[in-house]
Amino acid sequence: MPDLITLPYQKLGRGPKILLAFHGIAQDGASCFQSFEAQLGEHYTIYAFDLFFHGKNISSKSDLVTKELWRNIILDFVAKNNIDKFDVAGFSMGGRFALATLEFFPDRIENVFLIAPDGVSEHPLYGFATRFWLTRRVFEWSMQKPQPFFSVVNVAKQAGWINSSMQRFVQQVLNTPEKRQTIYNSWVNFRNLRFDIPALHRLAVRSNVKIYLLVGEFDTLLKPASVRKLAALLPANQYVTLKSGHTKLVDHAATWICALFK
Repeated sequence: MPDLITLPYQKLGRGPKILLAFHGIAQDGASCFQSFEAQLGEHYTIYAFDLFFHGKNISSKSDLVTKELWRNIILDFVAKNNIDKFDVAGFSMGGRFALATLEFFPDRIENVFLIAPDGVSEHPLYGFATRFWLTRRVFEWSMQKPQPFFSVVNVAKQAGWINSSMQRFVQQVLNTPEKRQTIYNSWVNFRNLRFDIPALHRLAVRSNVKIYLLVGEFDTLLKPASVRKLAALLPANQYVTLKSGHTKLVDHAATWICALFK
């Protein structure tokens, strides 16, 4: 992977403040943050990025994404666009990139909106599938020949280990070879984006950055318990439970953030 990479992005809204926005898995920036443009476009100019292996960036070379690489990408982007201060939003997988941006640029950020964020904790299955050479090979094989994997998912549903929403989500995001490759590339190549949440929170407090953690009451993909480590550190008004599932959570978050600025 080259030392310097430019990520595709869609510029949404025309507000005076800047928001860097990072989408969820199997999405792209523009479609994920349409509701942000509709509700927050007068407040923000939104740069909705297509992350590695997604959207217009689908042809990304499959290499490990490091924190240092991410720092250089953002540093180059804000320099080229003459951006000094900015806010950050990350949904689901995009939460890892929002947290990485906060880690490197706390002095330039006022607000971070984490919407059902990945990266606050790590599911044991994710660690098992990505941390070891052998399990990464097994994971890769299962994405190339998914029928045994789907059979396991169906058994897990019947046994009550996962719910119907999770089963449907798995089937939807893995129903083509291209989607399965995207999932594999993302899981494996984003594995080094890990965070010491208490230390990151202390950094935010020292830098007067407000972290808003928004979760869905009916979200079965990222349950509120998954972000308890961060939620316990935040003031009550910065940890928000919205009446939403995972799919519509960005829309509900846009409404809540819009009310925040009124």
